[in-house]
Amino acid sequence: MYSGRVARVVTAISLVLGFNDVVFSQGDDLAQANQLHKQGQLERALDRINAYLSGRPKDARGRFLKGVILTEQKKPGEAIKVFTELTFDYPELPEPYNNLAVIYAAQGEYVKARAALEGAIRVHPSYAAAHENLGDIYAQMAAQAYDKAAKLDRNNKTAPIKLNLVKELFSKSGVK
Repeated sequence: MYSGRVARVVTAISLVLGFNDVVFSQGDDLAQANQLHKQGQLERALDRINAYLSGRPKDARGRFLKGVILTEQKKPGEAIKVFTELTFDYPELPEPYNNLAVIYAAQGEYVKARAALEGAIRVHPSYAAAHENLGDIYAQMAAQAYDKAAKLDRNNKTAPIKLNLVKELFSKSGVK
């Protein structure tokens, strides 16, 4: 249900959290990578960000942008690696946890997504995006449970109703 939302959410997170403003003050390669990313030139943006990171391998903003680019290039394994390493190197930042959750959710790995979001909330309890995403994960997990209950017990009258309510919730919210 998250496939159409992943790139928008990941990009929005980077913009909302101020990474965008900081990027332009950090140097030519990072600024150019950000600009190329905004223009949808992902391969060139990745080349530029790799050049930037070759001189600053621990830079959180550069690594975060690299994870965003990899996510948008549909390279979830590589993006997961980048965001996971960020959570180890900068455990106080909630954004990498949230981005991990978005990728995991897109893969249908809701338990991993939930754990990542709980990490984001643990380090930043007022991080609204993580709370909302966690609600979405719980709803997806509920849908799976209702679906399974309905399949296991064909006489169950309430599970299909609840499943339809969850599906309706997502159809109205625009989440795919």
